[in-house]
Amino acid sequence: MDHVSSLSELLADQRASSFIEIPGVLSRTFGQTTLTTTLPMSKLFSIYEVDLEVQRSIVPQNLSKLMDYIMLYLDNNQGIYFPGIILSARGAGEYDEEHRVYRLQAIEKLYVVDGQHRLAAFRRMMETMQSLMARAKDRREYDRVDEITEKMRRIYSFPMSVMIYLDIDAKQERQLFSDINKLPRKIGGNLAVLREQRRFYHVLATRIAEKEEAMRQISVDMFTERGKGPEYVFSYHLLIEILAGLFEGRLKSAARNNGYHFTDKDLQEHQKLAGHYFNLLLKYLPQPEQGLLCWSENVQIAMALFFHEEATKSATFNKYELEHALKILPHVNWDAIYEGDEKDRLPRRSRIMKAYQYLKDFYKENNLLLISASESSKEDAV
Repeated sequence: MDHVSSLSELLADQRASSFIEIPGVLSRTFGQTTLTTTLPMSKLFSIYEVDLEVQRSIVPQNLSKLMDYIMLYLDNNQGIYFPGIILSARGAGEYDEEHRVYRLQAIEKLYVVDGQHRLAAFRRMMETMQSLMARAKDRREYDRVDEITEKMRRIYSFPMSVMIYLDIDAKQERQLFSDINKLPRKIGGNLAVLREQRRFYHVLATRIAEKEEAMRQISVDMFTERGKGPEYVFSYHLLIEILAGLFEGRLKSAARNNGYHFTDKDLQEHQKLAGHYFNLLLKYLPQPEQGLLCWSENVQIAMALFFHEEATKSATFNKYELEHALKILPHVNWDAIYEGDEKDRLPRRSRIMKAYQYLKDFYKENNLLLISASESSKEDAV
C-alpha cells in the first residue's frame, strides 16, 4: 500500500464537491514555507481547527475581555486592532503558483498555532448574535433584526491578517506556540495606560498633561514604562488616579465613569475643573519636587479623595466648596501623617487611606479657626 502523507493526497483521485480558495503569496520564514494573506472572518470560521495538544485551554476572563473589545467595534464603530493569526497546514491543501491561490478541500482544516482566543471571541460573538436574532424574530422586533443582521455582516466581513505555515509538524507547532507566548512581555505602567485612549479619564489626563499651564510645573512623565523618571513629579498613571479620586471619590480600580461613552463637553468641563484644582495646589503647597511628602503619590490620591468629599457636599461638584477646602493646605503638618516607617511599610491602599483620614480629621478640627483666621488677616492687610 502506498504511503499517504496528507489528506490532500488521499482525496486527490476524488472529485471534490468544492474547494476553499485562499489568495496569498508564498515566502520563506526562518527556513519554513509560509503563505501570508488577509481573510474575512467568514472564511476563517470554515478552515481552522484547534489541537488541544498544541493549544492551552480557553481562559474565560480573556475571552470575555476580547468580546467586550469587539463590541466597541460593533456598537460604537470604534477601530479595533488584532495581531495576525498563525495557522499550520500540516500538509493539507495545494498552492497554485500560476494563480497564486492556496486551495483546500472542503473537509480539510488548518490548525491554530497562535490566535485561539481571538478566533474563539469572534465565534462566540457570532453565536450570541444568532441567538439574539432568533429571539428578535420570535418577538417580531424587525428593527432589532435589521440591527443584528448588520452586526453579523460586520463580524463575517472583519478582515484578519493570517500567516499559514505549510510544512511544519506538530512538534514545531508546539515550539512556535511556546516562543510566541513566552518570549514577549506585555507593556505596563505609564506606557500601557497612555496607549489606552478610549476611556474617559485616560483621554482627560492626556488633555490636561498637554494643555494645562499648571502641568508645566507639576511635570508628568508620559512615556516611562514603569514608575517615573527622577525629573518628574507625577507619572501619567498617577494623574489618572488623581482625576478618578477628585471627580468620583474612588480609587481608579473602582471608578464608575471611566467608560467609553462621553461627550467633548464633558471633557471640557472636567478639564477646566481639574486645571483649576492643580493651579490651587500650586498656590497652597510648596514648589513641586520629588521627595516632598505632600507631592507624593499616596498623599496626592488621598487629597483628591478628601477634596471630592468636600466639593460634593451639596450633591453636585461645587467649585467654590473646593476652593474653600483647599485653603487648609498651608496649615497641614505633612510629617504628622505617618508614624515611624509607616510611609514605607504599610500596603499602598493603607497609606492612602491613612493620609485621607488624617486630612479629614485635621480639616474637621481646624478649618473654622485656620481658614477664617487667614481670611481675616488678608482683610486686615487690605
